[in-house]
Amino acid sequence: MVALANSARVTSSKSKLRILFASSEAAPIARVGGLAEAAAGLVRSLRRSDAVELTVVLPDYSGTPLKGEATRALEVPAWVGDASVRSGTAPELGKIDLVTVPGIARPNPYVDADGNGWEDNEERFFGFSAAVAAMANGGDFDLLHLNDWHTALALAMVDIPTVFTIHTLGYQGRADRTWVELLGGDKMVHFDRGDHLNPVAGAIALADTVVAVSPTYAREICKPYRGEGLHLDLLEREDDLVGICNGIDTELWDPITDEHVAANYGLSTLDRKAVNTNHLRTLAGWSDDGGVVLGMVTRMVDQKGIDLVISLLPYLEHMGVRLFMLGSGEERLSRWARESAAENPERFHYIEAYDLALAHQIFAGADFFAMPSRFEPCGLAQMQAMRYGTIPVVAPVGGLRDTVIDADDYPDLGNGFVARTVDVAGMVDALHRGVTAAADENRMEDIRRRAMETDWSWEQPTGRYVDVYRETLAKHAAGSAGA
Repeated sequence: MVALANSARVTSSKSKLRILFASSEAAPIARVGGLAEAAAGLVRSLRRSDAVELTVVLPDYSGTPLKGEATRALEVPAWVGDASVRSGTAPELGKIDLVTVPGIARPNPYVDADGNGWEDNEERFFGFSAAVAAMANGGDFDLLHLNDWHTALALAMVDIPTVFTIHTLGYQGRADRTWVELLGGDKMVHFDRGDHLNPVAGAIALADTVVAVSPTYAREICKPYRGEGLHLDLLEREDDLVGICNGIDTELWDPITDEHVAANYGLSTLDRKAVNTNHLRTLAGWSDDGGVVLGMVTRMVDQKGIDLVISLLPYLEHMGVRLFMLGSGEERLSRWARESAAENPERFHYIEAYDLALAHQIFAGADFFAMPSRFEPCGLAQMQAMRYGTIPVVAPVGGLRDTVIDADDYPDLGNGFVARTVDVAGMVDALHRGVTAAADENRMEDIRRRAMETDWSWEQPTGRYVDVYRETLAKHAAGSAGA
């Protein structure tokens, strides 16, 4: 059975755990997807903890200015080339180390101006992994915490206790098998998949503890339908697989203080949420007919179920619902949304952009929030929406299942509506049940209040990570003693 990180706490040491934390993203220095927000949120929360002394390392993509900056060379394998690290203090993230290896500096961490992956991504991030390993081996750390494939190869080059977090299994960093011979060493057998090198496969085999970013996702990736070809590898490590949901920045996502919304409000002033709903209607050019507003802030990719939402359009008029969508990504999905909005201007408004301020307005103004994801390792938007009293209507997958409680199934606990199936019929049913609830003003307020009262901060996930760090140290020590 998949282990959960809410088990009894391991007896703590009085001294702080010295953790080296490596990621390819952390907002605001490098921000592409959910990894950036998750890494930054966990870093800030760990640093507020009295249990951890954290060193954070990222690739030096753009020469971000650091206060009190100092640079030193790193001893890395010859195949990497020259490597160095700049240490200093950055706004919002605090003390940080930024690594330079050949080719790492780019305007976008992963893709060129046309959206295609950089052809040398494997060299760039394998070099970064080697630099992280050099820092781990040359520093005074208790544990190395790695995130996603961009850091995974470090596991072939270190012997200290390790935690590897899978934020999404869909990206594995697969590379030509010639890397197996180039890197060499006994541990490379775990990365060798016969016809290619797989960083995530190696990390799953070698890390002392593997973390998935929600308990349900941890169970899902052990199944063929969600394991992305690695379900058997994960099943072999099932006893060392932990599910921990991410949190959100509850200071940034707070309707009481949010500077982006038309009217601030809280639990005691919920009636002011309607001002934000009317603001959304005005932005979309809709009349104020009191109808339900369904919001969506998303990346335009297949994973997010964009087709399922657009396919809801024929049903929205019957339910008295209008859809306000913000998102950018794949052109074919964006084009479909543009064309559908042009054909249904009174029912569907689409803005093709990444606009953080507008995202806040949608969270504040929508009555419901759509997340029909085909898979969702954790998801942040459903928690952000609930923070604003906007009720999520979600697919029954991953972290959505772990954070959203169906208000029909559990009337005294429900904070949203969970579809029974991941398809149009499932979403129509879930939305219809939500609209039915909205017709009962008292019931709707109860659901909103439960959503807003839930603690979506990083405090609980951070406590679970600290537990995992301690359990990993104990496990590693026991394994070393038995070797």
